[in-house]
Amino acid sequence: MARSLALVALLLLGLAAVDAPFVVAHKKVSLSRPKPVVERVAVSLDLYDQGSATAYDVTINDDSWPAEAFELVTGEKLKTLETLDPGATVSHTFVLETKTQGRFQGSPAVIKYRVPTKTALQEAYSTPIFPLDILAERPPEKKFEWRLLAKYRSLVSVVSFVGVFIYLVASPSKSSSKASKKRL
Repeated sequence: MARSLALVALLLLGLAAVDAPFVVAHKKVSLSRPKPVVERVAVSLDLYDQGSATAYDVTINDDSWPAEAFELVTGEKLKTLETLDPGATVSHTFVLETKTQGRFQGSPAVIKYRVPTKTALQEAYSTPIFPLDILAERPPEKKFEWRLLAKYRSLVSVVSFVGVFIYLVASPSKSSSKASKKRL
């Protein structure tokens, strides 16, 4: 156990000593229904450079949305940045629309960037998304039922009064505890 912890610590120190970018990408999706037979998918990709150097020629590509099922409404699935500085955050969003019902499992977005010390492009992947149920029947949200309170108000009143009475009887009074302290 101690040996594996030492290896992990050594690996982390080695990564920290390298002067290179470390791109982390988080993919989020939210669904909305502007019409009963149309569902919009808002995709947001947040990029972070957690490394100690600048990433150059950063390309964000999220082409996991098939054209047969999704139509691009706003934004682009592909975005290019000149640089991503250490500690910087960049967000990229686009909105898709679908009229096709079904379950969709999206793939992570692919981020490619260049490091000055290496000739090959580096690749990073965003976090995956949970499977989406497009145009699925969703039960209405349950809210507090005031009808039930109105129906059982007498019972709620009696239970409340009994609870307050038990609390008052069971809790010690302040005056009796002060009186007992004076006698001692």
